[in-house]
Amino acid sequence: MSIDGFIGGAEGQMDWLVMNWSDDIKKYVEDITEPVDTIILGRNLAEGFIPHWAAVAADTDHPENSAGRKYSETKKIVFSNSLKSSPWSNTSVARGDLKKEVLELKKMNGNDIIAYGGSRFVSALIKEKLIDELHLFVNPVVIGRGMPIFGDVNTKQFYKPVDVQSFDCGIVMIQYNFVRDSTTGL
Repeated sequence: MSIDGFIGGAEGQMDWLVMNWSDDIKKYVEDITEPVDTIILGRNLAEGFIPHWAAVAADTDHPENSAGRKYSETKKIVFSNSLKSSPWSNTSVARGDLKKEVLELKKMNGNDIIAYGGSRFVSALIKEKLIDELHLFVNPVVIGRGMPIFGDVNTKQFYKPVDVQSFDCGIVMIQYNFVRDSTTGL
C-alpha cells in the first residue's frame, strides 16, 4: 500500500509499487506464506495472480520457482459473483455470502489462510472483521488518490501493533492483530 493508504491508483495503476524486492522482504513473505494451506482471493486479482504463479512454477529456471510452486500447489478459493466455476486448477469458486463463507473456512481443520485481493475484496474482509492479522507493506510513496484498503470500513475497529520491519528495498511492513474487544484487548 502507499503511505496514504491506497493499494491501487484511481484507475487501478500499480506503477508506483516497489517491484524490485530485496532478499529480506522476499524471505519475510516466504516465511509468512509457509504455514498457509488456503489462499482466498477476489476475482479481479485471481485473473492475473493464478496464471502468473502457474507460469513461474512451470519455469524451473525462474528465480522465484519455489514461490510459484507454493502458490500453485496451495488450495485457492476465488470469491466471485460472476464466475460459475473455476478456470484454474486447484481453485474453487465461492459465490455465497462472504462473511458466512470465510467463517466456515476458518472453522475447518488446517493451517493458516492468507487473503490476496484488490481494494474491494480486502476492504470487505476488513469491514466484516474477518482478518485476524494485517501485514501492511507500506511502499515509500504518496499517490494522493486511489483505491483505499479501508474504503468499506464504516465502524471503529481496534488493532494491536505486533511488529514493524524495514526492508532494504524501502518497504516497511507493519503487522497488526485484530482486537475483538477494545476494553479487554481480547
